[in-house]
Amino acid sequence: MTTDSSSIQKPATLSAQHLQKRYGSRTVVRDVSVEVKCGEVVGLLGPNGAGKTTSFYMIVGLVPLDGGSIVLDGTDITHLPIHERARMGLSYLPQEASVFRKLNVAENIQAVLELQVQGGKPLRKSEIAHRLDELLGELQISHLRDNPALSLSGGERRRVEIARALASQPKFILLDEPFAGVDPIAVGEIQRIVRFLRDRQIGVLITDHNVRETLGICDHAYIISE
Repeated sequence: MTTDSSSIQKPATLSAQHLQKRYGSRTVVRDVSVEVKCGEVVGLLGPNGAGKTTSFYMIVGLVPLDGGSIVLDGTDITHLPIHERARMGLSYLPQEASVFRKLNVAENIQAVLELQVQGGKPLRKSEIAHRLDELLGELQISHLRDNPALSLSGGERRRVEIARALASQPKFILLDEPFAGVDPIAVGEIQRIVRFLRDRQIGVLITDHNVRETLGICDHAYIISE
């Protein structure tokens, strides 16, 4: 018995090709290409001024391109705004805290779940409650569900942010400086979270100045030189 190779489903791919960005007469990004598949962790590294952050923001949708293309699972998203990219499965976690500080942990996640649709209709309350419990359990924050977000440690906050991102069932998560300003214990915790995402077959793209910590969890990395 033979298997038709064309029938084997390939993992979804996020592909940025030949990115370019200019500010006036200055070219800050020249011919940068990056590819991430579902189920792998990829680093985007380089010294200050090399253009890695600008390249990352172009992929996220925060900075418009002057050249090149971005394709998500076969669909050109080059000129789509960030919220449209999110609907297509591209989730972005900024370096700054993105939780609602005045809400507790469960309310933070529930707020995202209430925006989701299934079959063209909002999720039922029972489905929201079920998925909330699942996310709290998967990220090991069930014991924090009633805690105010402003009381969380850096590692705990990251777990809540990841749970919020997973609530929209993304194919890819883009992490901006996840290791910035966190203590050594939180570094290990964030690395475990990233491995958890990979195990869920989510593609992860990381840009960070902390090269050692980033390379410690990457399947491969792109290094942009000046």
